Amino acid sequence: MKRDLLTVFDLSSDEIGSLLKRSIDLKSGIDAGKCPLIGKSIGLFFEKPSTRTRVSFEVGVYQLGAQPIYMSAKDLQLGRGETIADTARTLSRYVHGMAMRVFKQTTVEEFARHATIPVINGLSDLHHPCQALADLMTVLERKGRLEGIRIAFIGDGNNVANSLIEAAALTGMDFVIASPDGYGPNVSITDHARKIGKGRITATNDLKEAVSGADVLYTDVWVSMGQESEAEEKAARFSSYQINAELMKLAKPDAIVLHCLPAIRGKEITDEVMDGPQSAIFDQAENRMHTEKAVLEFLVR
Repeated sequence: MKRDLLTVFDLSSDEIGSLLKRSIDLKSGIDAGKCPLIGKSIGLFFEKPSTRTRVSFEVGVYQLGAQPIYMSAKDLQLGRGETIADTARTLSRYVHGMAMRVFKQTTVEEFARHATIPVINGLSDLHHPCQALADLMTVLERKGRLEGIRIAFIGDGNNVANSLIEAAALTGMDFVIASPDGYGPNVSITDHARKIGKGRITATNDLKEAVSGADVLYTDVWVSMGQESEAEEKAARFSSYQINAELMKLAKPDAIVLHCLPAIRGKEITDEVMDGPQSAIFDQAENRMHTEKAVLEFLVR
């Protein structure tokens, strides 16, 4: 039976552990030259432009021995009115898996319902499971464990925050998000994660409360793609929600800093922190490729 990765909750705690172990092995080069997906093709459907998601998937697919096939909305008959369902049924006859970077979660869900191949959510408005797996890998590399690690997420309760909330619930991390009133994480996702009970999930608008004793400080852009009309309002509301040297002093002395990129330097994070010794941001970016390779191995058989 085919499996999809549409949200982090499509995985179990044990499966996350196995995927992270495999990701670390892949990064080490232990299987360099092996091509477990040789002869297969992976479709890459993108409604949004991308740097990390596109390149990490294309290179990762190639390194696994498969053929990546990039498709934008204008490259397919979707632009002329063909349904998502018909597109999914058709592409399932050509490729062995699909990674999708889309505006709406409902798009990737509908595609997965009608596809007979594994579907991977490379980003939607509600979830970013591939990013969360890379984040977990980076924390595991730097801290040696996940359970009990305190992550302070500073900023918008967006798709990345939602996926990290699910990841915390499954791995036993302590996740706290600090956002202005009205910009917290998705309530239904947060409530569901809290019911699992393995990780502690907290939402606040108090920066000091969030960062105090944190092992990891994490931020993202204040305005996601598709939200440009909100840019001015968000800039005003989020102006104090910045990771800077003063905020770092409230975290543990060995805290690391993460950002899923792209960063608007001088807004949500300062150059001093982003380029400083506690930054793991570019290791985190690299780890997108390794975790995606592990997911592709796991799903595409």
